[in-house]
Amino acid sequence: MTSPLFAAIRDEILASGPIGLDRYMTLCLGHPVYGYYRTRDPLGASGDFITAPEISQMFGELIGIWIAATWGAMGAPPDLALVELGPGRGTLMQDALRALSRAAPTLRPALHLVETSPVLREAQATRLAAAAPTWHDSIDTLPRAPTLVIANEFFDALPVRQFQRTARGWFERLVGLAPDGIALAFGLAAEPDTRINATGPDGVLMTLPSAALEIVRSLARRLVADRGAALIIDYGHVRPGFGDSLQAMRGHGFVPPLATPGEADLTTHVDFSALGRAARAEGATLHGPADQRDVLAALGLRERAERLGRDASPAQRDAITAAVARLTDPSRRGMGSLFKAMAFSDPSLTALPGLPTAPS
Repeated sequence: MTSPLFAAIRDEILASGPIGLDRYMTLCLGHPVYGYYRTRDPLGASGDFITAPEISQMFGELIGIWIAATWGAMGAPPDLALVELGPGRGTLMQDALRALSRAAPTLRPALHLVETSPVLREAQATRLAAAAPTWHDSIDTLPRAPTLVIANEFFDALPVRQFQRTARGWFERLVGLAPDGIALAFGLAAEPDTRINATGPDGVLMTLPSAALEIVRSLARRLVADRGAALIIDYGHVRPGFGDSLQAMRGHGFVPPLATPGEADLTTHVDFSALGRAARAEGATLHGPADQRDVLAALGLRERAERLGRDASPAQRDAITAAVARLTDPSRRGMGSLFKAMAFSDPSLTALPGLPTAPS
């Protein structure tokens, strides 16, 4: 079974030839009519996946504590711009602002949301009406001011390019038509990309997060010039390596990435080492990365859970305990270990809450 977006992708391939994975992801997630994020709310039990803010209010509240402490370390500028990239339903920011009102009652940040989904913008407008947010299609229109940026599960959905090593060099992985013409299939470019000089065994895949690197460089330049920090929380790896982490989620299960374009969420593991190098190249100071479980613990997750549990019913206490366990699960595929947190800041911020400052 094909999807409504398949015909548009097929026509582009027939007209211009196979397309890069970055182009395929851009069409699948952001096509103006059939794009995944343009047409639905993907979150929650009725959607395709669940993010940490939807698991427990404690996650967003701890982000609020992080914002308050970092704002204080900046010297408490009154004109703070608070930015969230990919805010989902607005759940994280709603919980963060509630905690922020208690931790820093004099702070009245200008809230800016970078969101392209009309469906999710509507949900954000409902949840965050009291904060009077301003929406942006990209980071390019964000104001120039002291800034704190939050990005939870944002970078994993940005388009990437992939290359496969052969005896003749690195060939870009492309999406084309299968021989029957009624399905999509992976293939390789006709000639190697001579700009890539990495070494690796034949057959391995290498992923280049080109869109993520561009955003990190731009944010780092802004933060170094205007003061501030960006906090990234996502699933990924802290050391560079080879392999294919492209995956598609639909109905809380994995599906083939090329099967139904526009009907499933497409993501890849975030390469935190590459993002960190990009931020440092622009003069930013790097903090982390560290496992999510360690960062949440340092921000006071256990203490917050105990306070919530004091006045809770037995069923509510069980739910709180289950949420803590899920957010901090140390197993290889658990959120506490698979998910990492990393920040970069202007050089005046030599330490940030919950995160170690990376060695220079």
